[in-house]
Amino acid sequence: MSRPTPPRAAADALDGPALRGFLGRSLLLTRDASVTEIEALCGLAEAFEAFDRARLPTPFFRDELFYALFFDQSTRTKSSWAGAAARLGAHPNIVDGSTTQVSHGETASETGAMLGMNAHALGVRHDLILGEGNRFMRDARSGIEGYLRDTGDARIVPVVNLQCDVDHPTQTLADLCWLREKFPGGPEGKTVAISWAYSPSYAKPLSVPQGLIMLLARFGMNVRLAHPDGYGLMDDCVMFARGSAEASGGSFTVTGRMAEAFDGADVVYPKSWGPYDLMSQRVEAHKEKDGDRMKAIERLALERNREHADWICDEERMGMTRGGRALYMHCLPADIGAEVAPEVFARARLDVAREANKKVYVIMALLAAAKAGDLRKRFGDALAG
Repeated sequence: MSRPTPPRAAADALDGPALRGFLGRSLLLTRDASVTEIEALCGLAEAFEAFDRARLPTPFFRDELFYALFFDQSTRTKSSWAGAAARLGAHPNIVDGSTTQVSHGETASETGAMLGMNAHALGVRHDLILGEGNRFMRDARSGIEGYLRDTGDARIVPVVNLQCDVDHPTQTLADLCWLREKFPGGPEGKTVAISWAYSPSYAKPLSVPQGLIMLLARFGMNVRLAHPDGYGLMDDCVMFARGSAEASGGSFTVTGRMAEAFDGADVVYPKSWGPYDLMSQRVEAHKEKDGDRMKAIERLALERNREHADWICDEERMGMTRGGRALYMHCLPADIGAEVAPEVFARARLDVAREANKKVYVIMALLAAAKAGDLRKRFGDALAG
């Protein structure tokens, strides 16, 4: 385990100008921020972690209300939102999307206005239907900003993407922070295998692998995307990753063989996602509120998955990585015995838990950067007690 960063050193390293550029912004896709801004966010997350581990409180937003709206299941992200809010002195309020009026026709803009009039931040998870999640978040942000503008309310109420159909920024930024800790010289030049893996549980969203290829390719990594035929990702995400790799001096390749992606890799990220054609079919079924069709598509997706049950991160494939000791990563929960062999996961258990814990500090960073323009002073005050 690496030595913890001293709180003062972490605070002194903050990139003030880059962070001030986030004031009033909602980062709904990591590709909406520059590499310099992403690095500044990671530095801010690392400062929050350093202060937290040193038991130095950072209640920058005392008694504020931070809503989070979830249209899909979650354990880690709900916990991270609550933990981030509490550490910032705010009160988390987590809402099940099915209990809102959205299912009765309320628009995202209306929902944003209603929550925004009372809240000081809004997190949203809306990841199951292609073309809907990120659009919902942008419309909700528009509703909040419209309400604040029309009423002359000076509050800053950022929207945080807690996973959409395109990206999962809090997860991928946490992954980047974890890579920065594990490779102190930075991830540039390292090879990462982002591979589809078999899952018998459900057709999982595309957003994690999409977010990973788009983000990591910007940091000079050699990104290898592996998946069976029919499990491709959204074209614009792949194109962005390809262009980013070229600009950063890294590389981006796509292969239909898991072994090829693992060969000599420094990092492996084996994770399941749904077949693209079937995920696309869900869009119309969802629009028509055809529950039977949705269930039928899910069954077809799981049947398709079973055709590739040999796509597992096991000892043999881990042995093909650099020195047989690649860093295993996963957003969790992993399907143990399907996505990953039990013995491989057992060795990585602490690593993936610490990887997951980074999400608390990433959420804190996204909220604080959007809401406060004087972060250096606030951290200085926290040091002074």
